[in-house]
Amino acid sequence: MAAPHLLKSLMARSYVYGTVREQPRSTIYAVRVQGEIIDPMEIDQIAERMRDKVEARGEIAAEIVVVQGDRKQTLRLYGTPYAVGRVRAAMFNAAISWTPITLD
Repeated sequence: MAAPHLLKSLMARSYVYGTVREQPRSTIYAVRVQGEIIDPMEIDQIAERMRDKVEARGEIAAEIVVVQGDRKQTLRLYGTPYAVGRVRAAMFNAAISWTPITLD
């Protein structure tokens, strides 16, 4: 069996995103990190890259939630408390669908 540090390097990080509608003109974007656990500084960078993509499409001041973990017991959500609560509820109710996205 490969050493843990080798397994980490074999797993490529990828991202998927989903949306939670707030109002007709307001959306919360959830970005899920797949493949590895990231540190808090990277979480801010991922949120900023997603915010840049959203703003480039003309949407301003969108809420971004970063999600990591692969099971209910290991899920961690980062963002404003309100947005995290809305994304967590959507995930619990299977009301969010994930689409691959490139942020690198």
